[in-house]
Amino acid sequence: MRRKKDDHTLTKAEMEIMNILWDAGKALSTHTIISHYPEPHPAYSTIATFMKILTMKGYVGFRKGEDGDKTHYFYPLMTRVEYTRKYMNEVKTTFFGGSVKSLISFFAQEEKLSEQDLQDIFALINDTPEP
Repeated sequence: MRRKKDDHTLTKAEMEIMNILWDAGKALSTHTIISHYPEPHPAYSTIATFMKILTMKGYVGFRKGEDGDKTHYFYPLMTRVEYTRKYMNEVKTTFFGGSVKSLISFFAQEEKLSEQDLQDIFALINDTPEP
């Protein structure tokens, strides 16, 4: 039995588009989004389809151009930090039973952190103000 795909998680291709929008910091047309890709650029119809999907998922909004310009200009409805927080919370819940300690332990073991990395992480934790 196939698991229903979570409509709220971005695919790799959707993430590429969101990164373009987040990096731009302003609304972009489909043509401008395409121009940010390396050669060979994806087809207009491909990006237009992804923009429709991202709009339906609630990650992207759009406005029409001014003075009768029918071009759609797309902009993110969520910041990169907001998406990262949401995604990492899903990872923490799905794979680590909601435990931050288990998540951190996993990455500490898998990444084979150096002593300096661990000291840097401890410094970050110690400098974080309590909520």
